[in-house]
Amino acid sequence: MADLSPMQRLRDWWQRRRLSAAGQPLGAQRLFLLPTRFGVIWAVLIPVLLLFGINYQNNLAYGLAFWLFAVALVSLWRGWRNLYGVRLTASASGEVFAGDMARLNVRLSAARRRHALRVVLVAGPGQVAAAEGEIDGGELLLPLAIPTLHRGLWRLPALRLESAWPLGLVRLVAWVDSGVELLIYPAPGEPEEGAARRRGPGLAPQDFAGLRRFEPGDGPARLAWKQWSRTGVLSTKVFSLPPRRQRWLDYAACSGAPEVRLSQLCAQLLDYHRAGDLYGLRLPGVELAPASGPAQRRRALRALARWPATTGGSDL
Repeated sequence: MADLSPMQRLRDWWQRRRLSAAGQPLGAQRLFLLPTRFGVIWAVLIPVLLLFGINYQNNLAYGLAFWLFAVALVSLWRGWRNLYGVRLTASASGEVFAGDMARLNVRLSAARRRHALRVVLVAGPGQVAAAEGEIDGGELLLPLAIPTLHRGLWRLPALRLESAWPLGLVRLVAWVDSGVELLIYPAPGEPEEGAARRRGPGLAPQDFAGLRRFEPGDGPARLAWKQWSRTGVLSTKVFSLPPRRQRWLDYAACSGAPEVRLSQLCAQLLDYHRAGDLYGLRLPGVELAPASGPAQRRRALRALARWPATTGGSDL
């Protein structure tokens, strides 16, 4: 394997240097001080006051310069202690279709109170999410929502944890690798007219099958009130589910670009699942046997999300 270039080695070193693992307490080597504009003005003001005091032998200027310096040191120490030892973990919630908002739960924990913590996730241009709060009671849960653009497996970039508490002279910053991977399903499109579902009499949600004697727990909507008024016997309506139809989601039966076909298949899949049909999936190199239920829905959606299209690849 070819040796890495010096620039690549430098980037790899910087990534290892700055990133903390999720769930690990932030150590001193993973905390970085970034001065704010206010902090730069504060730092410039101290030597200016010292020079003024030296030139004019002004004790008030001396005292003010040393006071500003002492306050800055205390602020740096308190800010560093505010972020030191914080643990960050993250997890995704719910399923995500391309174009939807991905929901992320970020959990911050510490043994004592922490102030003005801010979590930022920058995934790309126009893909920025941020939330802030303070740890009071040992734990803080911050929800993040970030837009997704394409289907596929997406490993979230590093989360940035920062705080400018207490005076805003510097920002204490730490980067944490959340380790979260999102599998983003294709955006449900409009199925082709020939593949659209036809709902006829035989596909009614339920068919009337007769009456049976009332049992405690039967809902009022299912009671045969007309039968009761004629006979005085309380009965319950019984319905039977129609026979389930077996269908195929076939990539070859769709038209258009690969991503358009996958969107059509995703729309059909969700439609068949809602109707309770048996359905299978055929993609080039992939075939799922017909089945139904949440497990089949999950398998089919994962297959659509992971399938490597020849154009418009699956990575974000």
